Amino acid sequence: MNEQLNNNEFKIFGVTIEKFSIFYGLFLIFWGVIVSLLSGSNSFTSFIPSLIGLPILIFSALSIKFISKKKIFMHIVAFFGLIAFLGGFDFFRSVISGNTFQNIWADTSKIILLVTGAFFTYHCVKSFINARK
Repeated sequence: MNEQLNNNEFKIFGVTIEKFSIFYGLFLIFWGVIVSLLSGSNSFTSFIPSLIGLPILIFSALSIKFISKKKIFMHIVAFFGLIAFLGGFDFFRSVISGNTFQNIWADTSKIILLVTGAFFTYHCVKSFINARK
């Protein structure tokens, strides 16, 4: 029965949504740190991707460890994915004000949050729909 459950489980690139969420959380953490180091930024805001990635990583790991609480933990993960997506919309403020890519690192981070957050949130929703079937 457990084997059948694993075959019907939603997967992205061949891994479960929980494991993919761990990769995404790690990606955001490393992105924020690397961008902060490469840009030489003294601003705390350059770590925003890392601050979003940390709860994604933590709650994804908790959902794997505590299967009985997986539903609530993955909803929290999806919420932070949505925050990443919505935070990326700040890029359009630069576009509207005519300051696009004056700070290439900040605008690139916003685009990364927008695109990866949309992709991640979309797949979280697909996973939730699949779980309800």
